[in-house]
Amino acid sequence: MKLYIAEKPSLGRAIADVLPKPHKKQQGYIEVGNGDVVSWCIGHLLEQAEPDAYDDAYKKWRLEHLPIVPETWQLKKKPNTSKQLTVLRGLVKKATSLVHAGDPDREGQLLVDEVIEFLKTPAKKKNTAQRLLISDLNPAAVKKALNNLQPNSDYIPLSVSALARSRADWLYGMNMTRAYTLQGQKVGYQGVLSVGRVQTPILGLVVRRDIEIANFVSKPFYEVLAHLQTQQQETFTAKWKPSEACRPYMDEDGRALVKKLAENVVSRVQGKMGEVTKLEKKNKQQAAPLPYNLSSLQIDGAKRFGMSAQQVLDTCQALYERHKLITYPRSDSRYLPKEHYAHRGSVIKAIANTSSSLNQAAVNADQSLRSKAWNDGKVEAHHAIIPTEKSSNVDRLNSSEKNIYELVARQYLCQFYTAYEYADTVAEITIAGGLFIAKAKMTLKLGWKVLFPKSAASTNKQTDAEKELAAQLPTIKKGEQVLCQQAECIEKQTQPPKHFSDATLLAAMTGISRYVQDSDIRKILKDTDGLGTEATRAGIIELLFRRNFLVRNNKLILATDAGKGLINALPESATLPDMTAQWESVLDGISKKEASYQHFMGGLLQQLSGMIEQAKATLPDGLRGLSSGKPAGRKFKKKPAAKRSYKK
Repeated sequence: MKLYIAEKPSLGRAIADVLPKPHKKQQGYIEVGNGDVVSWCIGHLLEQAEPDAYDDAYKKWRLEHLPIVPETWQLKKKPNTSKQLTVLRGLVKKATSLVHAGDPDREGQLLVDEVIEFLKTPAKKKNTAQRLLISDLNPAAVKKALNNLQPNSDYIPLSVSALARSRADWLYGMNMTRAYTLQGQKVGYQGVLSVGRVQTPILGLVVRRDIEIANFVSKPFYEVLAHLQTQQQETFTAKWKPSEACRPYMDEDGRALVKKLAENVVSRVQGKMGEVTKLEKKNKQQAAPLPYNLSSLQIDGAKRFGMSAQQVLDTCQALYERHKLITYPRSDSRYLPKEHYAHRGSVIKAIANTSSSLNQAAVNADQSLRSKAWNDGKVEAHHAIIPTEKSSNVDRLNSSEKNIYELVARQYLCQFYTAYEYADTVAEITIAGGLFIAKAKMTLKLGWKVLFPKSAASTNKQTDAEKELAAQLPTIKKGEQVLCQQAECIEKQTQPPKHFSDATLLAAMTGISRYVQDSDIRKILKDTDGLGTEATRAGIIELLFRRNFLVRNNKLILATDAGKGLINALPESATLPDMTAQWESVLDGISKKEASYQHFMGGLLQQLSGMIEQAKATLPDGLRGLSSGKPAGRKFKKKPAAKRSYKK
């Protein structure tokens, strides 16, 4: 008997649907017509044991116990899913061969592997297990995956990487949380001061941004606009570019800070003739945006519909599992395998049948085009999120599901539209020794942008000056004389950075290299996933809200006093993304056989010991007089993020 072990029931049912009939549905599994069986996990069936499993003394939180480091790691059954683990125990024992059908990522690999290991599966059965990789729950895609089973042993590095991350998160989070919670109690704070390798640097980003805004002092700066007329009586506007001689009166962004300087320029050029001293016109192209991965979809979902990262993820899961309208949503890739190109006609037809608003866009798609999205070299465990070949009645979808489906579908259709073409023109005009710049951008061919019409609201947000500067330049040539009919000095104020929103915080997490201090790490991070993973980011952000470290103010995300107090108490290295970036870099190396588990864990333990000693020597005075409203727990328990990943 062959036993298929899926990550969750919906995936198990999708596998069984394409296996021989008749089926017998049993408690926790399905028997198929040829005698094989399909069963499933329900997310993680196992979790890291609590510290008191290693020593009963650890039930009471004490500083002298820290750091707690298990000699032999233990997993325990999760109480709410232990019944399903018992079902799998009996099936694994009866099975002659196993098929691992976890989700196609590191966590999915570990999730099933740890069950097989925990059940003490005989070595021969374990070593001959096969791997089934499914990213699309529709029958045709599942059948294709079943015909392409691979040795599960090929994916051991993925599992080891996820295991290292799980154990490291336990060590770091449990020890640091106990240390700072106990120190917080000494200054009267009774809440749990949760610390994690990802959650804390995210909180640090928000805290530092809030402090920067609070301390920001706005300063005036000045721009000079010259309203010019050509010999053919056509008009356009150019902006003054201060010269190097003005450097002492400018800020680091090249803005003039002295009003008299700008007013002097106005008086010098007013009514004077100028000359077009340089003229550059270039025709350019912009390729269609790539299909979505989860983070880019969450960012657009926040921008377009005000959805949180968790809401987008939950909606994607419904579209994937319940409706089967999109492919695997927890993907970190924005590329597609080349063989997927052959299915474009069916996918486009499904979009046309499912979304009335995209029907014409699907009809107009040029299926002879092939964007750079199809690239086997960029696809690893899973590919970009795209629509499946299944059609559905849009009335079956709620508004969130419809919105997210259409985002995914529109992004896919972009791949079958030509590039956006435009002409960039830059003119330099010299007037009375001063340099003025005029720029224009003229659309030549909308291409894929026809799928993204600009709203009137976004157009109306432009100021009159911006609209004038963005206007098309008249036909001018180098050496031509122009008249400065009018010059004006415009006073503006420097603006503080904006508070984070769901969209910008996710963008910061995925583009974390911008916030990393070490240049070597920054260079590495440009090619990695950023802070956290596609599957965990939403859950980690929500954890910070539940811990009362973050609050929402309309669409803005702000740090609470407790959040600020914790960040100020921690060593700086714990609040910056540098450390977790280094972790992710090594964990990625483990999954590619470029780094070792032992080296990673050894370095972590050395670093953790130093941080615990620092915690013991520091009181979090910024938390005096504050209360989370929740009593500090006596047990440190990690709940699964997004139903299966440990909080970080």
